[in-house]
Amino acid sequence: VQLVESGGGLVQAGGSLTLSCAASGFTFGHAAIGWFRQGPGKEREGVLCINSRGYRTFFADSVKGRFTISSDIAKNTAYLQMDSLNVDDTAVYYCAADPYSGGGCNVRRLADGYWGQGTQVTVSS
Repeated sequence: VQLVESGGGLVQAGGSLTLSCAASGFTFGHAAIGWFRQGPGKEREGVLCINSRGYRTFFADSVKGRFTISSDIAKNTAYLQMDSLNVDDTAVYYCAADPYSGGGCNVRRLADGYWGQGTQVTVSS
């Protein structure tokens, strides 16, 4: 199993970024895919998840209305579209996969699943 994130970088507050998570080694269409982040001096937190039926679950209220998760099964890739970024969104962003629980979004099962190496997102004021 391999998850590879990309798309991070430096962006000004108010800007947008789209992160990608390319997956391999499991049946992507049967898995739940989630995004987590860990900011400087902060604990890791779940952000968003998309289940095998395309249903989205927000784990972080702070991103509602600004972040969107999507997936392309044909490309085995999940995306995190981030708009209206602010400095509090600065973090390393990770994608995680739970291929074994029927595709439902559960933050604990995702945390115990497979992880990518992370991609840095820095928002400047």
